Amino acid sequence: MSSSLPHFIKLISASLQLSEKQIRNAIQLLDDGATIPFISRYRKEMTDGMDEVQLADTKEQYDKLCELEKRKETVLKSIEEQGKMTDDLKKRINDCWNSTELEDIYLPYKPKRRTRAEIAREKGLEPLAKMIMKQNSDDLERMAKPFVNNKVDDVKDALAGAQDIIAEWINESEAARNSVRKIFAYEAVIASKIIKGKEEEAQKYRDYFDMSEKLSRCSSHRLLAMRRGESEGFLRVNISPDDDHCLEKLERIFVKSDGESGDLVFEALKDAYKRLLKPSIENEFAAESKLKADTEAIRVFAENLRQLLLAPPLGQKRVLGVDPGFRTGCKVVCLDAQGNLLHNETIYPHPPQNEYQQATRKIQKMVEAYNIQAIAIGNGTAGRETEHFIQNVRYDREVQVFVVSENGASIYSASKTARDEFPDYDVTVRGAVSIGRRLMDPLAELVKIDPKSIGVGQYQHDVDQSQLKKALDQTVENAVNRVGVNLNTASKHLLTYISGLGPQLAQNIVDYRAENGAFKSRKELMKVPKMGAKTFEQCAGFLRIPDAANPLDNSAVHPESYSVVEAMAKDLKTKVGDVVHNKTLIQSIDKQKYVTEKVGLPTLNDILAELEKPGRDPRSFAKVFEFDAAVKTIGDLRIGMELPGIVTNITNFGAFVDVGIKENGLVHVSNMAERFISNPAEVVSVHQHVKVRVLEVDAVRKRVQLKLLS
Repeated sequence: MSSSLPHFIKLISASLQLSEKQIRNAIQLLDDGATIPFISRYRKEMTDGMDEVQLADTKEQYDKLCELEKRKETVLKSIEEQGKMTDDLKKRINDCWNSTELEDIYLPYKPKRRTRAEIAREKGLEPLAKMIMKQNSDDLERMAKPFVNNKVDDVKDALAGAQDIIAEWINESEAARNSVRKIFAYEAVIASKIIKGKEEEAQKYRDYFDMSEKLSRCSSHRLLAMRRGESEGFLRVNISPDDDHCLEKLERIFVKSDGESGDLVFEALKDAYKRLLKPSIENEFAAESKLKADTEAIRVFAENLRQLLLAPPLGQKRVLGVDPGFRTGCKVVCLDAQGNLLHNETIYPHPPQNEYQQATRKIQKMVEAYNIQAIAIGNGTAGRETEHFIQNVRYDREVQVFVVSENGASIYSASKTARDEFPDYDVTVRGAVSIGRRLMDPLAELVKIDPKSIGVGQYQHDVDQSQLKKALDQTVENAVNRVGVNLNTASKHLLTYISGLGPQLAQNIVDYRAENGAFKSRKELMKVPKMGAKTFEQCAGFLRIPDAANPLDNSAVHPESYSVVEAMAKDLKTKVGDVVHNKTLIQSIDKQKYVTEKVGLPTLNDILAELEKPGRDPRSFAKVFEFDAAVKTIGDLRIGMELPGIVTNITNFGAFVDVGIKENGLVHVSNMAERFISNPAEVVSVHQHVKVRVLEVDAVRKRVQLKLLS
């Protein structure tokens, strides 16, 4: 732990508006190896109920401060080695906890490449620069003459060298940098222009061919769009303040005379601004604005992913999965209630084969033979036509029909994970299995796919990839642990995200299960190779065993709290199993009686809620959805049409809705409600069933504008 920890706690506490006790305990738990899901669920007493977001923010700020501390050590060492350290300078660096300020302090001491100013210093011109900078004399020629020698050609050469040194001083001045920084913050404009001759290729960036707006008002998605256009070689993007305003501010700081020396300082100032200061601060603001845009885009992506992962599951039902297609046919798979593949074949109900009757008989036969309860159809090519076909087949029982998003299914089907699961089948079979399983349990299936490929983000390839990965991994981990998993059926991929496990232990659990059969208790986990007491503590509460002898093993009650429940049952003169699900008994329990130093009311409230509904899935249930039968392509849309749709993606500027055609329509934030909406997530969520009105159809650009009705 850092020696600066007390100061870190103060800074984080002030920033996040949380008590110092909360921050201290959270950092301690994180440093001890506890995961965010574990802390938020089982250590509420220590953190006063901090949630996953607050814990993640604490960790992020703590990590940044630790990095800053390392940087300060580097800066101090560098200045010490130069022999330029003073007590005042050391104190300033030690007291500094702002990275921009730290770099400004360090700038004059930072080892440089051979600059113009450095060359002038080598010629012995620094004393001349100091004299001119004082601006006490206006006879520059007299001041410069003594410096003419074999290295300095003439007075003109001496003054030019002195000017270069002054320009560098101005650039390295904290007052100058802060002054320009302030103007950038309030006035800077970001502008994008099309590169001449690229107009045809860059049509998708048409909105940015000649655009400018205040940087402070530029939304994250517009900034990322401009930067993408720039990286693809179509746009030229720059950030600039009012140059005259900047020069005026700098002049006030540095120019003290209206004579020759003042004029030379002003010339040096203009050179410093144009050549050094402005490009440096522009880079700073470009990086800072990109970081802000990245952070916002990642936040939106993570929230969309969270909603998608927690989408309602159908549950353990026997499912027929269909990967639609025209020429190559529809790949059909039959899955049992655990998602195991029982049967696969291909049908050709669509052109060019048009084997409608034959396909109908095959589907009927499979539904009957494998006792199918639901059908999942992918929403890709031929999805609507296949849905229409499946809906018109007559079955010998009630069969629910669902349309399922295919986003990421092709990624999964070609992945090593899919090859390991189904080494004897091709990508089409694997894709159909993924579609069927996604209906049964979206979470269990989606964890096998790189979150970036799931299709609920924007500009995900343009943001900082390590930050994106960190945020998405944390989102998946939070979602998996919130739901909990069946220890005896969970895949390696699902187990990987359980608190404290990771890939190796997840594999060890699967191997142990294959060798020894199903786990009979949570305690048995300790027999898994590499499973230590600390890891058991982190993971046990999130792993469920449905048929365990101890009913608590199928609940979110942590093994460390079993003794509390046993004491409750003993006081009620009954067994633990009799307390579970018994609302009357549970309500008769006096919580205060069981409060101890380690177990407080938050934990006791969680225990009682869990006893009432043990292992309850926080997700709702999957609902059947039907698109408008008359709409299959963008050509079928008419302005004013009211259609059912499913929200597929949410951005800061609106939500994308699938209305049953290839192209998703956009409900702009201004068309979401009669009142002002700042964040679309206030109104809609991913996978929500909605009703929309068609406002505009641009068949050429394949864009559809919609209005949200409900």
